Amino acid sequence: MLTSVVTALERVEKAEKVKADLLLCKISANEEFVRAEQGLMKLKDLQEKQDKEIITSRDEHERELHLLNQESAELKRAIEKLEEDLAECTSLLSQGSQIKKEVAETKMKFTHLEHMQDDYPDMNTHCVFRVATQIPFRLNQTQALLTFEDEEVAQRLLQMGKHTVNLDEKRAELRVKPFALEMGIKFELHVTVSGKKINVSEVPDLPIPEEWMRDKLELNFYKSEQGGGGGVEKVSYDKQSRTAAITFRTPGATNGFVRCTKQPFLVNGRFYRLSVSPDTNIHVEKFQLCRGIAKKTILLEGIEETEDDEESVQDMIEIHFQKPSNGGGEIETIKYVSEGVTWVCFEEDS
Repeated sequence: MLTSVVTALERVEKAEKVKADLLLCKISANEEFVRAEQGLMKLKDLQEKQDKEIITSRDEHERELHLLNQESAELKRAIEKLEEDLAECTSLLSQGSQIKKEVAETKMKFTHLEHMQDDYPDMNTHCVFRVATQIPFRLNQTQALLTFEDEEVAQRLLQMGKHTVNLDEKRAELRVKPFALEMGIKFELHVTVSGKKINVSEVPDLPIPEEWMRDKLELNFYKSEQGGGGGVEKVSYDKQSRTAAITFRTPGATNGFVRCTKQPFLVNGRFYRLSVSPDTNIHVEKFQLCRGIAKKTILLEGIEETEDDEESVQDMIEIHFQKPSNGGGEIETIKYVSEGVTWVCFEEDS
């Protein structure tokens, strides 16, 4: 009987221990479950964050791709334009390797006298002039042209694209665009004035042999008292055109004829007046066809009509684009037309 009671107590004790172990396992399992749920929540949050980042990155990539496509299209148009210009230039050059273009009357800019290539004084005068055609541009009523002293200012305003300007107590959205020039030309004109040779015209048409006329011209310029002349090396005479070319032996003999363009000529007891000019050689160097973007000039578009006069509107535009806070700087020139259109002429820089 006692043995049975002891055995029952041992079984109860074992059962209690098993129960306690099971409770501990349950508590541990609950803790693991809570940790697993927390981990799962973290994983879900991380997944959502990654999904958002992927969507944001995709949107950014799509925007970048759109911008790249726009730039690519603009570059393609620019390349096509350059190819057209190249084809035009190639076509011009293929016509006998000469470019023929009518240049309107323009002022030439004297740049310098060329130095001798060696120490031998040929007494020729070597002059260099720069010639650049003016390129016209049609400026419409809603536009203005601004040329800045600093190229960086113009490029910065172009990058900004749009500007809000106060005009007549109204806010106007002006668009800034690059200013593209049409084709023009520029070149250097090299002029060499001979120190030994002069050209003579208005030689009298007399009933004497050509050889006699050459002798009389040689004698006349040999003993000239006009500050020029001397020993004559050669006389070329054309009776039909009534012209002659006199070449002297001494360099610098033609200097006096630069200041005196009329020369007395005595033949058979009668005086005539010969027209005299130094012989010149003219050739073109550094010929260039010019077309491109003006780096210091911008084109403004979107200027609406106001009640203010033209000068006031121009002043308001100038004030806005002179302020560094607006991305501007010192303005060299500004052109705005309130009514109709006007033509503005540009000249290519050297």
